[in-house]
Amino acid sequence: MLYTEIPTQRPVTPLLDGIDHPQQLRDLEQDQLEQVSDELRQYILYAAGQSGGHFGANLGVVELTVALHYCFNTPNDRLVWDVGHQAYPHKVLTGRREQITTIRAKDGLAAFPTREESEFDTFGVGHSSTAISAGLGMALASRYQKSLREVVAIVGDGAMTAGMAFEAMNDAVAHHADLIVVLNDNDMSISCSTGGFAKHLAAIWEKGQSVHIDENGDAFIQSHPDCWDYNSRLHQSATDAADNLFKAIGFDYFGPFDGHDVKQLANVFDALKKRKGPRLIHIYTVKGKGFAPAEAEQIKYHAIGKVNAAQSTSKAPKYADVFGQWLCDQAELDDKLLAITPAMCEGSGMVEFAKAYPERYFDVAIAEQHAVTLAAGMACEGLKPVVAIYSTFLQRGYDQLIHDVALQNLDVTFGIDRAGLVGEDGPTHAGAYDYAYMRTVPNMVIMAPKDENECRQMLHTAYLYKGPAAVRYPRGVGMGVEIQKQMTQLEMGKAEVVASFNTSNNAGHDEHISILAFGSRVQASIVAAEKFAQAHDLAVKVVNMRFVKPLDETLISQLAEHTSLFVTVEEHAVMAGAGSAVNEYLAHAQILKPMLNLGLADDFMAQATHEQMLQQAGLDAAGIQNSIEKAWLKLMQTV
Repeated sequence: MLYTEIPTQRPVTPLLDGIDHPQQLRDLEQDQLEQVSDELRQYILYAAGQSGGHFGANLGVVELTVALHYCFNTPNDRLVWDVGHQAYPHKVLTGRREQITTIRAKDGLAAFPTREESEFDTFGVGHSSTAISAGLGMALASRYQKSLREVVAIVGDGAMTAGMAFEAMNDAVAHHADLIVVLNDNDMSISCSTGGFAKHLAAIWEKGQSVHIDENGDAFIQSHPDCWDYNSRLHQSATDAADNLFKAIGFDYFGPFDGHDVKQLANVFDALKKRKGPRLIHIYTVKGKGFAPAEAEQIKYHAIGKVNAAQSTSKAPKYADVFGQWLCDQAELDDKLLAITPAMCEGSGMVEFAKAYPERYFDVAIAEQHAVTLAAGMACEGLKPVVAIYSTFLQRGYDQLIHDVALQNLDVTFGIDRAGLVGEDGPTHAGAYDYAYMRTVPNMVIMAPKDENECRQMLHTAYLYKGPAAVRYPRGVGMGVEIQKQMTQLEMGKAEVVASFNTSNNAGHDEHISILAFGSRVQASIVAAEKFAQAHDLAVKVVNMRFVKPLDETLISQLAEHTSLFVTVEEHAVMAGAGSAVNEYLAHAQILKPMLNLGLADDFMAQATHEQMLQQAGLDAAGIQNSIEKAWLKLMQTV
């Protein structure tokens, strides 16, 4: 059925309500699977409206999920989901139906499959393109342990653009592993799929034939039903239905099949189990299937907020939009600017740039390593590439950052979005480690803005710097400060004192507390400092450090002359973070001062709202003040 509204009342789902374990699904007749699928789609619509979260991809895999759990003996048979945007139906069918409305909330279900949450979640995911490698590892382990089980990796066509997926497929053939790969082809990642691989899949579809499999597991060629619409699947036709990249690698290839025909999928999976070795089944699904608005606007409905949730009244722009506007403005000034994104056009705020400068815009699909080295190659030719990437995804291009960019001191600018805690997406997407993994790399410059105007000026500064430079900024909206149209280059490595409390009454006394705050934690540090100073009549200074590398060592040394306690505050892991950089400098300069480093603990934080996570980490204003109170009391007890 096709739905046009997200229900606000729980739908009537009699078959679904009787499924608390996949075995209860397997006890049904195959003719009942269509009803189960329809009930599951209705329930996903309702649940997503209650919780918010990933939307289109989950609607697109309803029939696939039902067929998988119907045909395979889960959890003994392993289902490995790639990315996790598509795992809500899986969670509903595996005993978490009534909890699904808590997904992404504090103490609720995780946004993605998590091994700690359920035995049915065979592998923790969040980043793309890991399922085939993980599934291959499970298949080879099962062979070694002489365990009889099927392993199925479910991978989207967007995820197949990453080299890791093909590395795993190549290795699966080398080992003749008993592995099934389901290629869920919806012509999308978050944005539309791009590149040669997308064209190849389109050519397979346009041929009009499929490699089918009979009940004995034997392959045969079958024409596509005339009712299927392939007009949108352009590009040249394959010379033969079985002539494709997967077959060339060495996989047994079957498909393409209609991914919304649950009975056909069940028959195919049952037949596929009669074969051994690496097998790939290619299915076509529609992202947002069954919900008319999502089918029409698939990018918009990749994820949704809660239905009837209070809307933010903030007029402040998102940091991603600040980046996008700067990118357009800087490109207007310099025709050497080229921009690169690994499939994050909308999320990184690049839509307007892509429209205005299509010949200077490069979406490389989900291929972070390639994105970084592509930029390096452009820089070798005298151009000035800008890489827009999330902090959590830059982790995947770390070797390229070191070896291909920094080692050669190439002029590449990195706009690093989603830095720090990211709220409901949880630990897989947290940008908690970028200071640590970048500041140890020679030639790197690293900046963190306190607000959206400073973000704009830092991006301009990074762009003008002759070498690798990164600006890392948080998810969400800014503080609402006025953004200056004029772009001003900041002095390299220069911090600024942004607040002083009680300093006029304590001049010359060694009783100052100096708070060195980085990026998003500057404003909270100011609030904490003011309240602490009022409560204790002590002199407190707050410094907006601006640069993680190079540090303003001169200012730190000057502050040390009248500082009794240094406090560093960052929305980043304490270990090896910006505070550690301050500690290292003071030790090197043989300046011995009490230190309090505030940041994220050596742990992965579960999903919650961003505000809840900051509070839990002690990085909101109250938490910062409380930590300073404890440190000061302890220091006074030792005097």
